[in-house]
Amino acid sequence: MRRILLAIGLMLATAPVLAKMQARPVEWNVGNDHFSGYVVYDDAGKAKRPGLVMVPDWYGVTDSAVEKAKHIAGTDYVVLLTDVYGKDVRPKSSEEALAQVKKLNADDAAWRARINKAVDVLKAQARSAPLDASKIGALGYCFGGSTVLELARSGADIAGVVTFHGGLSTPMPAKAGAIKASVLVLNGADDKGTAGDIAGFQQEMNDAGADWQFVNFSGAVHCFALPTANRPGCMYDERAAKRSEVMMRNFFAERFAAK
Repeated sequence: MRRILLAIGLMLATAPVLAKMQARPVEWNVGNDHFSGYVVYDDAGKAKRPGLVMVPDWYGVTDSAVEKAKHIAGTDYVVLLTDVYGKDVRPKSSEEALAQVKKLNADDAAWRARINKAVDVLKAQARSAPLDASKIGALGYCFGGSTVLELARSGADIAGVVTFHGGLSTPMPAKAGAIKASVLVLNGADDKGTAGDIAGFQQEMNDAGADWQFVNFSGAVHCFALPTANRPGCMYDERAAKRSEVMMRNFFAERFAAK
């Protein structure tokens, strides 16, 4: 029996440690405002990997957003699931979400300050997560997509930003030479919310001298990359979702390889 127990003990001691996806709460301040999100990564290994600031749709930090962040992180990235509303602001309805969006749309300086702070918060995680803080990007969905475009317009020195069905207009167009990040826009061709802004956005990017790409997905409307979206005008599209994610991953792979 002793030999059997010793053998079992040896097997347990030498068994590989199973990887676990971490979703660690993190809090920060911007002025007097308090924010709360999650640092998400697979702890299978200690190898440093790039970081992504991920801004969810207009409902903000939710359980489904945490799961989305885990999916995006995989074994490739450390992801900061970012809060731009405030720790105690968690919209429960589209009306509540719209009210928060309107507040930030009316104060672009505060909006940009909040998303730029998120970049700093992510970089600081290099002390406790397997993050290469020299390789940082950002992505966002719907209002989150609009937010990462504001990050790029603000002149953030990061590798790139990717927006999934995000709004394209801005109260503060980018100035010539201001945009340092490469920009990838993934848009639903049938998204009525962005249709009237495409030409102006592309002109803005050209005037700013930005490195940008714009992809339209046929038949896709707003929210096409969100599996929970199921209403007219805001509908999940599996084909567009899968293709857009591949494009996002290829984009970041290319941008981080260049760093």
